Amino acid sequence: MSFWRRWFGGGRSPHLKPQRLDYLNEALALERQGDYEAALTSYRLALRDNPSDPRTLQNMAIAFTKTGQQDEAIRHYRRALDFDPSLVGAHYGLAFLLKGRGETVEAASHLRAFLAHPPRGSDAERWIRHAQATLRECGEEPGTVP
Repeated sequence: MSFWRRWFGGGRSPHLKPQRLDYLNEALALERQGDYEAALTSYRLALRDNPSDPRTLQNMAIAFTKTGQQDEAIRHYRRALDFDPSLVGAHYGLAFLLKGRGETVEAASHLRAFLAHPPRGSDAERWIRHAQATLRECGEEPGTVP
């Protein structure tokens, strides 16, 4: 297509398609840089493309926590768990936010859900021990972890 046709609105090439930005990866990169407010903007755009993505909702909850917006963090953790009740990271994060508000019964419930299917990996043992100790602080025994 010639310059003049493009400039003055001539026909479009059928092979040109608009590219979608990968807002989720952009948000994750912004978080790594410590720019949580900008990350939240990118997460919102990612949710516009996929409003029921539990991992995006969980990541938003983490960013909200880091910006001191606990109520929004709790709301997003709960939405993530509505879509995927097995999301152990959301149970873990939500438990500690609830415990901080004094809601120990619900916090303990989420800690038990986390401990029922703990994550695997090099850092997992640290998170498991922390969850077990917190559960004891809530007045419950953590039991055994598979």
